[in-house]
Amino acid sequence: MKKIILASGSPRRKQLLEWARIDFDIIVPPIEETIPDNTELQDVPVHIAKEKAVAVKALDVYQRYEQQIPVLAADTIVVCFGQILGKPTDRDDAIRILSMLSGKKHEVMTGVYFSNGDKEEYFTEITEVWFHTLTQQQIQFYVDEYKPYDKAGAYGIQEWIGVVGIQRIAGDFYNVMGLPVSKVIRMIENLTNR
Repeated sequence: MKKIILASGSPRRKQLLEWARIDFDIIVPPIEETIPDNTELQDVPVHIAKEKAVAVKALDVYQRYEQQIPVLAADTIVVCFGQILGKPTDRDDAIRILSMLSGKKHEVMTGVYFSNGDKEEYFTEITEVWFHTLTQQQIQFYVDEYKPYDKAGAYGIQEWIGVVGIQRIAGDFYNVMGLPVSKVIRMIENLTNR
């Protein structure tokens, strides 16, 4: 599999691609995430992922690569009762978000966009997650110990809260981490082998 660019600063996506033995460089896209009005919830993350890829391809640092190598971008949102829960702004916001998720089901939606020359492919992967009812003490401990301010929904499934707080999931575990990596590998193979 040939080298790609990962248009993301997410340490979880970096880790997942490393585990999958993908050869990649990282270019963090300089964008303000915008969502057009009336965008369907499942289309939001793929719209942002495409914005990231387009932004990276416009950068001088990308233009220096030979044959303008393929670009992979992704964005993850957490949705509870039809409301998008983004990254928390501070400690109080993280506690509020986790209190909202406590004892309930939510969806983690990751939009993936891959571009290879003039070929492109994209999809949104949805995983359902059920939390046990969490105490305020558990929520505050997690927020203070792990500071999940860079995570949509204010939690990382691979951290303490996932081990203690998650009752079950339906779908791809790695999607909740930020990238449905097995599906991504098949997409990359499909678009780079044509």
